[in-house]
Amino acid sequence: MIKQIIRRSSVNDQHLPDELHPLIKQIYARRGVASSNELLLNVQQLISVKHLLGVEQACAILQQAFLDKSNIIIVGDFDADGATSTALMMEALSLLGFTKHNFIVPNRFEYGYGLTPEIVELAAEQQADLIITVDNGISCLAGVARAKKLGMKVIVTDHHLPGKQLPNADAIVNPNQPNCTFASKSIAGVGVAFYLMLGLRKYFREHNVFVDHNISEPNLAQLLDLVALGTVADVVSLDANNRILVAQGLKRIRAGKTRFGIQALIEIAGRSQQHLVASDFGFALGPRINAAGRLDDMSYGINCLLAQDLMTARAMAQELDALNKARREIEQGMQLEAENIFNQLKLSQTQMPSAIALYQADWHQGVIGIVAGRLKEKYHRPSIVFALAKDDSSLDDDIEIKGSARSIPCLHIRDLLEHISSQNPDLILKFGGHAMAAGLSIKLKDFAQFQHCFIETASEWLSSEDLHCTLLSDGEIPATEMNLNFAEELRLAGPWGQNFLEPLFDDEFELIQQRIVGEKHLKLVVQKNQQLFDAIAFNVDIKAWPNSNAKKVHLAYRLDVNEFRGKRNLQLMVEHLAACE
Repeated sequence: MIKQIIRRSSVNDQHLPDELHPLIKQIYARRGVASSNELLLNVQQLISVKHLLGVEQACAILQQAFLDKSNIIIVGDFDADGATSTALMMEALSLLGFTKHNFIVPNRFEYGYGLTPEIVELAAEQQADLIITVDNGISCLAGVARAKKLGMKVIVTDHHLPGKQLPNADAIVNPNQPNCTFASKSIAGVGVAFYLMLGLRKYFREHNVFVDHNISEPNLAQLLDLVALGTVADVVSLDANNRILVAQGLKRIRAGKTRFGIQALIEIAGRSQQHLVASDFGFALGPRINAAGRLDDMSYGINCLLAQDLMTARAMAQELDALNKARREIEQGMQLEAENIFNQLKLSQTQMPSAIALYQADWHQGVIGIVAGRLKEKYHRPSIVFALAKDDSSLDDDIEIKGSARSIPCLHIRDLLEHISSQNPDLILKFGGHAMAAGLSIKLKDFAQFQHCFIETASEWLSSEDLHCTLLSDGEIPATEMNLNFAEELRLAGPWGQNFLEPLFDDEFELIQQRIVGEKHLKLVVQKNQQLFDAIAFNVDIKAWPNSNAKKVHLAYRLDVNEFRGKRNLQLMVEHLAACE
């Protein structure tokens, strides 16, 4: 995929503190930081829980459940956001004095996503009086209806976009529901759960629950490591509020104030707890938790986060690491097959469709989202990958297939699916998600029709400019700043993430050395102004690299710190490279 590098324009940064490094000051201003207060990232600056619609009703229900000693079942989701949300709710309820609560997380291969009627039946078997959903529920109309019919109360906590109809829950806490004035619409599911627990602590305080029942009022800041992990792993936009949540969670982890499960995951991933950054959540910890839900049972990931001692947590982290390795092997095979299917079409850049939708009967349902993401990254097209909803050797056309979608920045994938559904009422069985990621189910017999509608609608919604892969660069780094100290300063200037992008730079370098390591990674030594720099580019085209004719290269890169055997060295993480003519 051709990548176009566009350098960001200089903007006014006089409103930011002069003591900041000039380049970092400009980087902040380019990312929309409007005042120095936004850089403090203090918990006092968090949006007040009073703005989150539904919290008051949910707290009243929870207080009554506390007084009645009701049996509470938390229903989570099978990704890292769902796992951290579930673990947070379990621990927070214990801290607040609840004694009868447990969780169910749907197995994606048996029950699918969310509070389905089947999951409600499982909750009923556990004699649930109250169901609390985390990171799901806003689209679970049938599941909520079934729970109400069986006499249970239901609190929905979610962050996904609602459909035209809301579930008939006793309380709904979701910033994206109509009439909610909570400003951080991008908060993750774990963030919503955290806010509800903040609201409940306040409610208990105001209603003298702590005093009357001799309960010590807990410091819920101890849950921020979970909030930070789930927020980054779910790739939600790092608006000002989310940046505070992530920054505070990182601060606690670096100071050694984290749970055993996260400590064990950091160890097994080979990361430094003292130097952990937000990207480590997304690329190291999150995938290991997600692997449980993708290949096995997310309960294992949740129990790792809830482990009460380090030995238990380490054993669980090792199992999650093994699952993650197995997930990678499956993913690599599926990605190769998907690319072969696409490459067989022998399309040029001008012939390439505006979207990609692929299905294969033997693809693994737990990995289709990752493969869709890889296709999206390689071809810069919104992509959906489908697999069988359940193992079925008959392959009857009437069976259901599930798709996982990933989008490019200029196309809201959930809105596109809603549009297709409205134009073709019987085509999509169910769908839900965000701007950048979504899930859906269709009948196998309808795949060709859906594929056509998806490509045609994407073609109408996207311009030719939208389909060019563009990298936004912060320009060149002065040679005097190409050092370990500035790289460390940049890391600590975060947290960086979705819509608050880590700084990317570009420049030309002399190429001194180049060699392939692993399967498709290129190790480089480059030179500028008589200084040598180590660099690495992942997943390069091995037909084009190494390139013995290249004497100079144009790199788009991020400054990183490579830690090996206790030594920390500057490394350039290459996003794009091209030989200079």
